Amino acid sequence: MSTKEISTKDNLQIIHEDNHIIVINKRVGDIVQGDKTGDKPLSDVVKEYIKEKYNKPGDVFLGVVHRLDRPTTGIVIFAKTSKALSRLNETFKNRETQKTYWAVVKNCPPKEKDTLIHFLKRNTKNNTSKAHLKEVPDSKKASLSYQIIKKLDHYFVLEIDLHTGRHHQIRAQLQAIGCPIKGDLKYGFDRSNTDGGIHLHARKIILNHPVTKVSMIFVAITPQDSIWSSMI
Repeated sequence: MSTKEISTKDNLQIIHEDNHIIVINKRVGDIVQGDKTGDKPLSDVVKEYIKEKYNKPGDVFLGVVHRLDRPTTGIVIFAKTSKALSRLNETFKNRETQKTYWAVVKNCPPKEKDTLIHFLKRNTKNNTSKAHLKEVPDSKKASLSYQIIKKLDHYFVLEIDLHTGRHHQIRAQLQAIGCPIKGDLKYGFDRSNTDGGIHLHARKIILNHPVTKVSMIFVAITPQDSIWSSMI
């Protein structure tokens, strides 16, 4: 089963909703779950939407299954029931998903398509990860595959299949091959985007529904700007 965006409600771009899950297209700047900034998280916005739509008294259950970085856009899946949350947690833990991203990068990668394997070491003080070619203490193996899907005047658009889910993995690995993501000051790009985001978009997720077991394909449309619009 394949689903694309079906509705927009209260600034929520809803890709799919049923009794067990709700799938959102996250905007630039949204945080998925509450953090030290105190900004209102996307999870609270979704809870309010569910509470109002179904006229639910009391607290609404909503489980955070996975996260996207604040400047990143695209697919975020939430669980509406504890059963769905438990099963989705197992699905993501066991890597029984296919996650595809689009990234706009500054330089042409060394190859038209390739698999990148690095060892990422996280720096909690400045909230970054550094990609190493060889294993170093406290590092974790990270793997992704990419291919160039479009060449623009000054940029290259990559389609990325993520094999592992490390902290800032795509951002760090692309920086390591000399291809920083547009707008990503933290990982080597020379200037920020006007909206504070980066051109990294969680485009597609394929997984089995946690309850029905039907194979689901979720696709998120890109933000509306001149570069992403060239992908239409």
